[in-house]
Amino acid sequence: MSGTLVLQGGGPFTANDDLDSRMLASAGRVVVLPTADAFEQPQALVDSAEQWAARLHLDIEPLMVLTRGQADDAAASVVDSAGAVMLVGDSGSHLRSVLKDTALLAAIERLGERGGVIVAAGASASALCDPMTDRRGGAFALGLGLLRGVAVITEVETWPTDKLERAHGLANTPVVDLPTGSALIRSAQGWELVGDAVVHGALPA
Repeated sequence: MSGTLVLQGGGPFTANDDLDSRMLASAGRVVVLPTADAFEQPQALVDSAEQWAARLHLDIEPLMVLTRGQADDAAASVVDSAGAVMLVGDSGSHLRSVLKDTALLAAIERLGERGGVIVAAGASASALCDPMTDRRGGAFALGLGLLRGVAVITEVETWPTDKLERAHGLANTPVVDLPTGSALIRSAQGWELVGDAVVHGALPA
């Protein structure tokens, strides 16, 4: 991937302004996908995104893809004409089920291949990896695979100690602990850690 993948620990639209400004200032239009909050308050995330965009002087377009049937060619065309996409929301498993093997996921992959920026925060960031961490039991599941062979544990400061230790013990890939306000970045230049990110194991070259 010639673009940039930014996996944030949490706090979308509130805790990462400096990083968001650095990553997105020259990206052009940013598509915001609140897919992983489909069963919560996706509109509240969009409202926060609009305030964030005004604060950082970004051009955003919310894309309300909340079900698998909506992840179609029409949604893909919106991403195909954007310079960046941001995925937010708290259900990584729902994001995976909506996007896997869809035209929209293919468009997000094309965005990365043509040098665009893909940002995901919290559970949405975990879902973009393969393996994906499962907060419910501290184990791992099949993820979307935009980043393969590395797992992230987001909002790690909220994980119970026993589940966190179990996740570290079960891992057969490098694992990066990402508290809110931190990030793991993968770009053509390599890896970058932001904030209090902690790497367990060696990140691949």
